[in-house]
Amino acid sequence: MTVEAGKKAPQFELEASNGETVKLSDYKGKYVVLYFYPKDMTPGCTTEACDFRDQHQQFAEVDAVILGVSPDPKDRHEKFVEKHGLPFLLLVDEDHKIAGEYGVWKLKKNFGKEYMGIERSTFIIDKEGNIAKEWRKVKVKGHVEEALEYIKENLK
Repeated sequence: MTVEAGKKAPQFELEASNGETVKLSDYKGKYVVLYFYPKDMTPGCTTEACDFRDQHQQFAEVDAVILGVSPDPKDRHEKFVEKHGLPFLLLVDEDHKIAGEYGVWKLKKNFGKEYMGIERSTFIIDKEGNIAKEWRKVKVKGHVEEALEYIKENLK
C-alpha cells in the first residue's frame, strides 16, 4: 500500500504512553496530526515534541489531535511525556509495523554507518480517515507551524 495524499490512511491499533490502546478509528470526525519521529529524549525529537506541545491549543482549536509515533517502549514514552509536559499521546511501534505501513521505516546513513530507522515524517489525516497532506524528511524548525497553517488554510 502506498501512502499518499488522497488515499485512505493505514489503520492502526497501538499502545499509548498512557497505557491505553489507541486506534486511528477512535478519531473519526477529527483531524489527526500523526507524526513519526526517531527516538525519545534526542535533541531534534525533543524540539519537535515541544513545538507540538507549545502549539497544542491551536491544533485543538481547529479540531485536530496530535499523535506521536516512535519505536520507543511505553516506559520511555512515559518519561518523555512527563519530562516535557507533553499534552498528547505518544504511540509505541516497537516492531515498526505501522512505520512500515506509512513508508517511514527506512535505511538511514549516519557517520558512514547504515541502519534501519524512522524517517521523520508527518501526516495530516482528515475527518474521514484519508491522508490530506504528508511531509517526509521533515526538518524540525518551523514544521509544526507549517502543519497548523495547512489545516487552517486547507481543511476548515
